[in-house]
Amino acid sequence: MPKMKTNRGAAKRFRVKKNLIKRGTAFKSHILTKKSPKRKANLNAPHYVDDTNVKQVKKLLCMA
Repeated sequence: MPKMKTNRGAAKRFRVKKNLIKRGTAFKSHILTKKSPKRKANLNAPHYVDDTNVKQVKKLLCMA
């Protein structure tokens, strides 16, 4: 039986932290002048995968 392979796209987008899966967020790379400082600070805050999607992400990362 061959080895299971991690989905490389998922490996670059997610990091496992204890029992949570950390993820990036959209809308923070350009056109930042029209966004408020509060909104930009919120985009830089840590974000985590929702409980409904954890199983799918773990499968992509060969952790399921």
